[in-house]
Amino acid sequence: MRYDFDKIVERKGTNCLKYDFARERGKREDVLPLWVADMDFETAAEIQERLHQAVSHGIYGYSEGKADYFDAVSGWYRDRFGWEVKRNWLVKTPGVVFALAAAVRAFTREGEAVLLQQPVYYPFTEVITDNDRVCVNNPLRLVKGHYEIDFEDFEEKIIRHQVKLFFLCSPHNPVGRVWKEWELKKLGDICVRHGVLVVSDEIHSDFTWEGHRHRVFASLSEAFADITITCTAPSKTFNLAGLQVSNIFISNPELKRKLKRAIEQAGYSQVNLMGLVACQAAYESGQDWLLQVKAYLADNLAFVRNFLRERLPEIELIEPEGTYLIWLDFRKLGLTEEEREDLIVNRAKLWLDSGSMFGPDGEGFERINIACPRTVLNRALTQLEEAIHKKV
Repeated sequence: MRYDFDKIVERKGTNCLKYDFARERGKREDVLPLWVADMDFETAAEIQERLHQAVSHGIYGYSEGKADYFDAVSGWYRDRFGWEVKRNWLVKTPGVVFALAAAVRAFTREGEAVLLQQPVYYPFTEVITDNDRVCVNNPLRLVKGHYEIDFEDFEEKIIRHQVKLFFLCSPHNPVGRVWKEWELKKLGDICVRHGVLVVSDEIHSDFTWEGHRHRVFASLSEAFADITITCTAPSKTFNLAGLQVSNIFISNPELKRKLKRAIEQAGYSQVNLMGLVACQAAYESGQDWLLQVKAYLADNLAFVRNFLRERLPEIELIEPEGTYLIWLDFRKLGLTEEEREDLIVNRAKLWLDSGSMFGPDGEGFERINIACPRTVLNRALTQLEEAIHKKV
């Protein structure tokens, strides 16, 4: 079927985190939200139908995925990424962040260091510090509008801080990098050399743009697979975040045992019934919807690119290679953090994600979610344009 992504779906009044909690999050009620990473699009009809069937059954007891669930998930990663996974590698969690926190507890002790690459998805930092570990940053370098890894600093930080756990964000949120194979291999070789475990968050793997290809880190070598916890989920791809299901793959039996132990210590067992149903349906029947939504989002990205070039040249787009979250450089405006927040929230009446949330290296930037109807995106950018020109 043909999907209409221009359709405005009313989300206010649905207990929607994105639209209904501005005041609770310290924003004004009339802001237009382009922050949290879910879409303003209805998910695939095939997923909705499978959920309706589950609801009409009328019993919502404890549930688990059987062979057909695994076949759907493994088939998706085999067909799209050439990655063959085994059923005994799979651990299901309610979300990737839950798995990150479990990995911190499973593989480090209080006071030990965990390495990440800021500016990065802020829950990475939170699950490290909330568990009384030390956050060590290997900052990404912005070179001529393109983020690069400082490999020398990466290895030096591992040695100096005796790092044993590294959080890899691939594709990277928020800077939009899709790491090249040589970059991943260089990171992996350093981690193998120093005995560093890798938690690879690959939740945005289905959103790469033309000319870029996602490579599953653990698929690049047996040595990498042996040190890696690979975190996947259908949530970003099919707009299913509220159903809370993630698929974590670990080929090393000892690492899997330790992670499962940490999950059990948190008192968690079976995932959400509706999450299981939606995940299986998505990977079995959602490909056509995904192709259509990616085409629409590519046009949204082109719209933003042209709008900034023609009407807001003060703001620089960091050209994304993946994800539907774009990273904008506001530094030419010369505003302080407080002034930029006032400009965006009070003058433009927008709710974005301030770059400083992603670490000190994000200061002066904003993250914007473009997974919305184009009329909404146009309204947001127009409000921003009017606010900036009035401010200047």
